[in-house]
Amino acid sequence: MLRFVKKLKEKIAKTKNNFIGKIAEAINLRGKVDEDLLEELEEILIQADIGVDLSIDIIDKLRAEIRIHKITETKKVQEILEEIIRDILVLDYSQEEDKLKILDRKPFIIMFVGVNGVGKTTSIGKLAKRYKDEGKSVIIIAADTFRAAAIEQLAIWADRANVPMFKQEQGNDPASVVYNGIAFAVNKNADIVLIDTAGRLHNKVNLMKELGKIDKTIKKIVDDGPHETLLVVDATTGQNAISQAKLFNESSNITGIVLTKLDGTAKGGIVIGIKHQLKIPVKLIGIGETPEDLRDFNAEEFATALFEK
Repeated sequence: MLRFVKKLKEKIAKTKNNFIGKIAEAINLRGKVDEDLLEELEEILIQADIGVDLSIDIIDKLRAEIRIHKITETKKVQEILEEIIRDILVLDYSQEEDKLKILDRKPFIIMFVGVNGVGKTTSIGKLAKRYKDEGKSVIIIAADTFRAAAIEQLAIWADRANVPMFKQEQGNDPASVVYNGIAFAVNKNADIVLIDTAGRLHNKVNLMKELGKIDKTIKKIVDDGPHETLLVVDATTGQNAISQAKLFNESSNITGIVLTKLDGTAKGGIVIGIKHQLKIPVKLIGIGETPEDLRDFNAEEFATALFEK
């Protein structure tokens, strides 16, 4: 764990500098504990993409601690603020269902959804390799039939992971491809099925409805599937990830979020706010290019990497 925390600390350095660095700077510049300092800290939290409501709640808790314990040292204010945020983060991710686990289902079906360009295909490829390396039989279904490039890219990742990919002609009905793909997986007695769907703008009604159609199609063969529906979002979009999740959740029952490109953004505070606002957990984080850089999200590790000096 310690080795990974060290790596994670390096990967989220931009977020740490933008978030913790600004908090420390504000506290050092103010030099005294007053309402102006609290208002500035609240603004920093909001700018770090934690979310307005949660930021206000955090500062209210901080204000209460300052009053109860009659705190006048600015250094102590930072310690308490970090402790409040850590507690919220860890508590929000304390449930077992917040973790991505392959349950006793065969095949266990994971459907991936999201807008274009968020890293959906690469996340599927990396996860396929993980499960393959664990000795599980994996089949990828290429249900993005709109773009030939999407199928080609997915095929490259399938080859890297050494897993079969089920595909049909470009332009075919995606729900039909999923139906045939799952039937193929059942016939092959596969352990895990990973479904790639077309990237879609979350404000395009017809495309969003199609996800509901795919969901119903899966249930025709595996009545309790999909077992996970993961929304892939780009961490660099910050609060826009929240609006995407809300709209996607209306068309599909989103069970978890894959937060990609966390290593390239100063907006990693979204990790803290996203579960609190949506009640949907971040289950996987992307912190680099290699398959090993798609990690299960661990709130304790993230908090340690964020706050540890």
